[in-house]
Amino acid sequence: MRAGVIGASGYSGQELVALLLRHPEAELGFVGSRQYAGQSLVSVFSRFGSYPGAEALEFVAPEPERLSSQADIVFMALPHGTASEYARSFLNQGKRIIDLSADHRLDDPELYREYYGREHPHPDLLAKGVYGLPEINREKIRTAELVAGPGCYPTSIILPCWPLLRHGLIQPTAIIADSLSSPSGAGRKLDPALLFVECNESLRPYGVTRHRHLPEIEQELAKIAGQPLRIQFTPHLAPVNRGILTTIYTAPRKKCDTEPESEALKRAVRNAYDEAFRDEPFVRVLEEPNLPDTANVAHTNGLEIAWRLDQRTGRLIVMSAEDNLGKGAGGQAIQCLNVMAGFSETAGLI
Repeated sequence: MRAGVIGASGYSGQELVALLLRHPEAELGFVGSRQYAGQSLVSVFSRFGSYPGAEALEFVAPEPERLSSQADIVFMALPHGTASEYARSFLNQGKRIIDLSADHRLDDPELYREYYGREHPHPDLLAKGVYGLPEINREKIRTAELVAGPGCYPTSIILPCWPLLRHGLIQPTAIIADSLSSPSGAGRKLDPALLFVECNESLRPYGVTRHRHLPEIEQELAKIAGQPLRIQFTPHLAPVNRGILTTIYTAPRKKCDTEPESEALKRAVRNAYDEAFRDEPFVRVLEEPNLPDTANVAHTNGLEIAWRLDQRTGRLIVMSAEDNLGKGAGGQAIQCLNVMAGFSETAGLI
C-alpha cells in the first residue's frame, strides 16, 4: 500500500510521516508541502535522518494530478476549508482519502458554515465521509472512499461515553466535559496565543461555549444515543507538548441512592466497558486505584479510561487520556489505514 501525505510539515503531518516510515506494510510515496517544496525531508526535519527511506524523500507541491500515480491512499493534514478541494481531486482519480481536517466530519453543511465561518466547498462529499473511530465504525471504515479523522477532543469524549449511552446508563442531555490539551493540537502555526512564553507556566480556558469540535461531538453522541443532545464542553490549554486529559461528568439514568442501587450501576458500567473494549488493542479501561495519565499514552495510539461513581452527588465521573497527535490525530489515521487496507490493526502502531 503506497501512501502520500499532504500537509506533511505540520505536527499531525510529521506524526503521519514518522509512523508511515516505520510501517511494515505501507510505503511512503510522497510528502506534500507547499512551504518546503523542493527541499529534502531530512534537511527540513533532521529528526527523520535515522528513519529508513527518509533520505530519498523530498517535499513536493501538493498537485493531485501529478501525485496521484504515487499513492493508493492519501492522508490530508491540512487546515479546514483546504482539504476538501484536494479530496475532490484525489477521489476523482480513484484514490482513497483519510482527512485529518474538519472538512468531512459534519453531516450538515449548515453546521459547518456556522462553526467554521464559510460555506463548505463540496457539501456533496459530506455524505461520503465515514467518521474515523475504528472502535465504533470499523466496518464502514473498511470499505470507505473517504474517512474523516475525528478531532482530538472528540475522540477523548466520544469513546468513553459510547458504552454508557449505548446501554442507556446515563442521561444524554446531562453531559459536561472539561478537557486540557497540549497547544500542539492547534497545529504548527504562528499564533501569539500559542507561543512558548504565553503557554508555559499557564493554564487557561478557550473556545468557551463555541469550540469548533462541539458540533462534531454532539453529532456523534446523538447517533449513539438515538436522540438529539447538547453537552457542555470547555477546553483548556495546558503547558505540555503532547496529550489530552478529559473529565466527563454524567448523570445516571437510574437513581443510586442506596448501596444496592450503586452496586447495580457499577456492575452495569463495568460490563458495558468490558463489552465495548475488551478486544480493542488501543483502549485500556483502568481498574482502581489507577487513573488516566497523559504520560502513559504520549507517543502512542493508546487511550486510557477510568470511571468513578460519586456517592455524594450521584454523578458518574469518567476520565480519559490520549496523545492528541497519536490517538487524537496521526495514530488514529494509521489505525484507519490498517482497517482499510486489511492489515493488522496494530501494524506500525505497536
